[in-house]
Amino acid sequence: MLKTLRNALKIKDIRKKLIYTFLMLVVIRIGSLLPIPGVDTTYFSTLFGSAGDAFSFLDAFTGGSFLSMSVFALSITPYITSSIIMQLMTIAIPKLEEMQKEGEDGRKKIAEITRYLTVALALIESTAMAVGFGGQGLIKGYATMSTGKYVWSVIVIIVTLTAGSAMLMWIGERITEKGVGNGISIVLLFNIVSRIPEDMVRLFNDFVLSKDVARGVLAAVIILAVIIAMVVFVCILQDGVRKIPVQYSQKIVGRKSAGGQQSVIPLKVNTAGVIPVIFASSLLSTPVIIAQFFNANGAEWARYLSSSYWCNPQYPKYSIGLIVYIVLVVFFAYFYTSITFNPLEIANNMKKSGGFIPGIRPGKPTSDYLNKILNYIIFIGACGLIIVAVVPIFFSGVFKASVSFSGTSIIIIVGVILETLKAIESQMLVRNYKGFLND
Repeated sequence: MLKTLRNALKIKDIRKKLIYTFLMLVVIRIGSLLPIPGVDTTYFSTLFGSAGDAFSFLDAFTGGSFLSMSVFALSITPYITSSIIMQLMTIAIPKLEEMQKEGEDGRKKIAEITRYLTVALALIESTAMAVGFGGQGLIKGYATMSTGKYVWSVIVIIVTLTAGSAMLMWIGERITEKGVGNGISIVLLFNIVSRIPEDMVRLFNDFVLSKDVARGVLAAVIILAVIIAMVVFVCILQDGVRKIPVQYSQKIVGRKSAGGQQSVIPLKVNTAGVIPVIFASSLLSTPVIIAQFFNANGAEWARYLSSSYWCNPQYPKYSIGLIVYIVLVVFFAYFYTSITFNPLEIANNMKKSGGFIPGIRPGKPTSDYLNKILNYIIFIGACGLIIVAVVPIFFSGVFKASVSFSGTSIIIIVGVILETLKAIESQMLVRNYKGFLND
């Protein structure tokens, strides 16, 4: 990784892109530290303090901006949600599916719809937060405010949060266009990484300084070993591929022969990426979040629900939550793969181009074979995701090792870094080809 970055910095064009990306990240960090005017920045951290780690993944995705209610408190979560909604709608709505198949113009239209949907979701979320919590302590001095001043404060919160989310979306797209890698992924990566130093200091204070020298050294070694093992395991999981061999029939065209080539269909072990873990975590945390909203108004049932963490997998002693969490990860792994990978379409395309899997007849037998292999691969990938997700949960529940980054964050960090390095290497390769052609 360091060698790739060192070689990239020697190239002027790529160096400019790296500097541009770095400056955009500086802007993001500044916005994450700017408080919204007239807002009590400790309100959410105090209110949701009893919810344990139910908000840890959300706070990690926002780089700590959510609980501190900064300008970028919503971060790019509305954009991620709108992107997922558009992916599902593309499968369900034929018109959107046709639009996606139109090529670059169709993708631009879908991207434009995604932007509008992002702003709409950000507006809804910011309005719910401002109206729902504005009269409960989120706004400073609300008890002595006049109605007009209170309404103005609510409008300021809504506009600021919506504009902050829209600006982060714009920054992400500019990084994609003028920087390196996928801008939205890099913004999400930066938010997660920005919380890691604070988490490391917390682990050091809780498990290293609080013990005698020998036990402190042992705790430090165990912490480093677990983190390194998790990163290595995620790297293996992300790069794991099952290659299906494909043979193309040889054809005689005039006096020349064409075809007869061999290729492979690469099926990733972790076909769904981090999506199953994000969906499962969000779904299980929703009841706790809703309970916290009602608990702020003093509802007895909400107080019981939010304090018991019956649906929070961060507490292993409530085994039902952990079991449901594992089942949801497996379910979403199969579900998301089913809507993004179509074995029948691949089998038909292979048949049209004269390709076949050795020992398997073209057409439906090929589709059935791909489905069979894919089912095994998805299960292995889901088991890997469960291991990555449950290990931090185990240490958090048993040893009280409270950190904001979880298995989801580790998968995102490793995946985005690998993706960005590959993007840099591809740009260096393209430049080498251009230089060769120019010479």
